[in-house]
Amino acid sequence: MKNLDLNLIRTLVTIEQTNRFSGAAETLFKTQSAITQQMQRLESQMGFPLFQKKGRSRVLTPQGQQLADYGRRLLAINDEALRTVGQKQMEGQIRLGAPLDVADTILPPILTHIARQMPKVWLEIRVDRSPFLMDALESGDIDLTISTRQDASLNGFALRTSPTVWICAADYAYNKRSPLPLILADERSIFRKIALQALEQTRLTWRINYLAPTLVGIKAAVRAGLGVTARSIEFLGADMRVLGEADGLPTLAPITYRLWTRKDTISPLTLHVYETLKQHFEQVETPSGPQAPAPAAAGRR
Repeated sequence: MKNLDLNLIRTLVTIEQTNRFSGAAETLFKTQSAITQQMQRLESQMGFPLFQKKGRSRVLTPQGQQLADYGRRLLAINDEALRTVGQKQMEGQIRLGAPLDVADTILPPILTHIARQMPKVWLEIRVDRSPFLMDALESGDIDLTISTRQDASLNGFALRTSPTVWICAADYAYNKRSPLPLILADERSIFRKIALQALEQTRLTWRINYLAPTLVGIKAAVRAGLGVTARSIEFLGADMRVLGEADGLPTLAPITYRLWTRKDTISPLTLHVYETLKQHFEQVETPSGPQAPAPAAAGRR
């Protein structure tokens, strides 16, 4: 049986991540011709093309994409083995991800518990949006992450369930007779989905007034009085307030923050940290938010 060359697989995955051969060459400190030769060797080993032309560019074929998906998992295990085998099991580095909206609430108790229970563990913290953190976990760039997203291919447990609420600036004047001006994330976002699903079950009219790629941008727009957003209560600041049913807005589904790790992790340290945190947080009673309304067949804008 043939064995995959992980050096070639790493190049393939880097091409996928950078979207171009030249980007992989810069990242891996190789010439572009060396990258091309590596991919020719990999195609020869696999027995099918990994790339196809699209205009002036080369993109992955369906088989190439499938191999890159497997490659990320293989590299994660390879890199984890190199990091952890031979080290003392209860000391070393853990790379932990957290969304920005819980960096001041859910993250500190986790860090405190790790510091008290495992003083020889040092932490590298990455704060980012949930979709990007889940991608980083899958690729092996981080070991654990807090996220609102669901993924049956990972191991996870609930840290906290929080109410999702409509939030605006403290001095924002909400006009019930005008379309609701929404402030939303510009792409993948569980809060965007919750807000729009709730509105579609009402007779309210609404418009997207502001899109932002980051939580910092959403916060700035709310504070500037540009409209209303749907977030968990962790988002609330002293200069903000909550709108609710009394203002004519629908109840929103609660959100659960979970701690995730890969099922294929082989790091004794990662597994120990995960199990220690799971045991601790499962003993802590978490507040639950309002129940999600039943989905409707259709809604109105």
